[in-house]
Amino acid sequence: MPVSVTALADRVRAASPRLGGTRLVVVDGPAGSGKTTLAGRLGAALGAPVLHGDDLLAGWGDLEGWWSRLADGVLAPLAAGRPGRYRRYDWVERRFAEEHDVPLTGALVVEGCGAGRRAADAVAVLRVWVEAPPDVRLARGLERDGEDMRSEWLAWMAAEAAHFAAEGTRERADVLVDGCASMEP
Repeated sequence: MPVSVTALADRVRAASPRLGGTRLVVVDGPAGSGKTTLAGRLGAALGAPVLHGDDLLAGWGDLEGWWSRLADGVLAPLAAGRPGRYRRYDWVERRFAEEHDVPLTGALVVEGCGAGRRAADAVAVLRVWVEAPPDVRLARGLERDGEDMRSEWLAWMAAEAAHFAAEGTRERADVLVDGCASMEP
């Protein structure tokens, strides 16, 4: 059954905020599964900013490290009633670049591999898992990043599989989404 973005947004609005006055939504799943697409549509339906985990990663080997930057720079300030801030990672320059503000808002959507880790459970009002077959995900990634990134993608796919197994991310998700299926408005 297709996912209704409107129904997900209604579910978020009906939840009590757990991060100060903000309702945090985390959209997780393997790379290339469709997280960014779903998060963008959900953010638009909620009138909420979308923060991309890729902007917090310090390169291909940082699957575990980006969460602390999110927690310290964005989640802790929001919980305290203050705007958050993070520095965006520039994948071309391979360094952190400009800072971005995260305003106090009724909802915030965070998407990325590792967004649904156990550390999010206490503050997220909705944990979404998006999945697609590995061959589809790899094809999407190589189309976006280029064939010369194949070894990085394969290493990342192995690292994320280990992360998801250790965290039990899919099993703890509130909603499972087929990243190859159409989404209802």
